[in-house]
Amino acid sequence: MAVLKVKFTKTKRDKLAQILWILNWVSVVSGIILFSLGLFLKIEIKKRSEVMAKGDINSVPNMLISVGVIACIINFLGGKICYDCSDANKFSRWKLVMLPYIVCTFCFTFSILVGALMCYTMRNELEESLYLGLRDAIKFYKDTDIPGRCFLKKTVDLLQIGFRCCGNNGFRDWFEIQWVSRRYLNMASKEVLDRLKSNIDGKFLVDGVPFSCCNPSSPRPCIQYQLTNNSAHYNYDFLTEELNIWMKGCREALLDYYTGIMRSIGVAALLIWLFELSVLIGVRYLQTAMKNVLLLGDLEGESDGWLLENSFVETAKYNISIIKNLGKANQISTVSGMNDPNINVQNTDCDKTNITTKSIPAAR
Repeated sequence: MAVLKVKFTKTKRDKLAQILWILNWVSVVSGIILFSLGLFLKIEIKKRSEVMAKGDINSVPNMLISVGVIACIINFLGGKICYDCSDANKFSRWKLVMLPYIVCTFCFTFSILVGALMCYTMRNELEESLYLGLRDAIKFYKDTDIPGRCFLKKTVDLLQIGFRCCGNNGFRDWFEIQWVSRRYLNMASKEVLDRLKSNIDGKFLVDGVPFSCCNPSSPRPCIQYQLTNNSAHYNYDFLTEELNIWMKGCREALLDYYTGIMRSIGVAALLIWLFELSVLIGVRYLQTAMKNVLLLGDLEGESDGWLLENSFVETAKYNISIIKNLGKANQISTVSGMNDPNINVQNTDCDKTNITTKSIPAAR
């Protein structure tokens, strides 16, 4: 029994073909939107690639870009097919193409859904990439005279100013690394030498942060050195007073930024998926209705259209049987106990004794 069977008159078939022709062109625009969203996300990730570890974080934008290009191609072809389906004579040349086209469109529509879901599952990979990338960027913050790292100080400073953040997880991350280059340390100073000797790794660690961590909205001048020393500042208590530096870590700030972008892209991709799914259903009804018109031979009469010719269970069993029997048609079984198809074939007995001979009359 056909699933969701609908009866179509010639007028309804023509209107359905015209509507689908318009919707396919709208789908081309939706493909351009998907491509643009993927390209935008890829550019945004590229902007901060210096503070991200290498990984699979580009899989989502690459997926959206690919699906967007495929959407433009498939829906452009679909518009041509639906336009010709308004004429039964023109439809006959697309008859063999329609079913493979619907299968390809179904796979493409499923890819849009996968891309939309990937936007919501990318958070963990992005968080790990940001954690590792920011850790290394902060670690090499001081290396302004080393090729390949000289840009990291500017990158981190602009990042902390732009996203109003400090450190990787927070401002205390700067307490654990030497972020001042040795070329700017006064090695003749007893205080500097004592601090270097007090550290087992010989690092110059201070309870301070770079200037880019300062919050310009604070009414008090920025305190970026000796943050934990109450006696170093007038009317200051490290534990109770609100510090005038950014409290949020840059990993959290960037993660919130990219999560917001991907959620918006995910919603847009889901809406496009629903739209493409509705177009696919319409094309399936048009294909089955036109197919039945040709079978009936009455181009002006009514015809049935459906999503599936049989029930879901029967269709699933049929497809599974096709997969199981795939490639078996030309195989010769070698399983023991099975008879060779050439055995027990009756052969014509051509023994000479069974042939009646006739004498050939001699010429006179």
